[in-house]
Amino acid sequence: MVNQKLTLLMKQPELGKKISELRKAKGMTQEELVEKCNLNVRTVQRIEAGEVTPRSYTIKTLFEALGYQWENQEENAEGVKAKPSPILYAAIGASILYFFLSMFEIGLETEFIAGEPSINTGAFAWIKTGSYLFYVIFLLGWVKLTESFPNGILKIALWIMIGANVIWYGVDLIAMFTTAFNLGDYYMIKVSSFGFLYAFLGLGYLGYKKQFSSIATIMGALLMVAGALMFTGIGAFLALIPWTLGEIVQIALMIYLIQKIGGRNSPEFT
Repeated sequence: MVNQKLTLLMKQPELGKKISELRKAKGMTQEELVEKCNLNVRTVQRIEAGEVTPRSYTIKTLFEALGYQWENQEENAEGVKAKPSPILYAAIGASILYFFLSMFEIGLETEFIAGEPSINTGAFAWIKTGSYLFYVIFLLGWVKLTESFPNGILKIALWIMIGANVIWYGVDLIAMFTTAFNLGDYYMIKVSSFGFLYAFLGLGYLGYKKQFSSIATIMGALLMVAGALMFTGIGAFLALIPWTLGEIVQIALMIYLIQKIGGRNSPEFT
């Protein structure tokens, strides 16, 4: 990597000219640069033309792809570095709570379907509420991260997953507190739908493999395998193994990206 540092945040049109100069010096086309940055050609074209001012994280990604070491010195009027959104910290806390609560919920749901619950319906409803709520907050954290690390497929998958959680939460409550139907009547349909959605999420995370290399590949593959097993229904319990590992990697990558946004020194995932 070129031993240079951009110690002051460039403004347009100087920024666009700098990126264009570096790209041409490398003998790269805009299409080749796009492949390394997980951006689209139109975005790079507009940046180089000085039509838009990208976020600092996008600038850093572009410079890293061009082999230009960039030191983030973006500061506000008081001279304080920009900090990650509180939503991201809430998402980390929610992800950890969801991880443990969901394991408890899965076991209890199996008891309710078998007709041998160890707790009453009200208590189970509160556990289920917490599980759904914490997971949605976790997903919203990832939606926020896609603003700093663009990934169109992942963003779509996240919003669909959020919608599915809201819908299934409502269905579960109806089944638990009415006699219209019970949890076992649609359990396999719910598992299969979540299987499809987890596979879709895994595909979205694979979009980060050029930026974060093996960790994105591993996470995407684990969620796709878990999703495939859930979708079949037969392998739903086997899916807990790759799903658990995938959730752990998701949390780890989120922590890393929050540190990256905050400008802390973190080892790169390779």
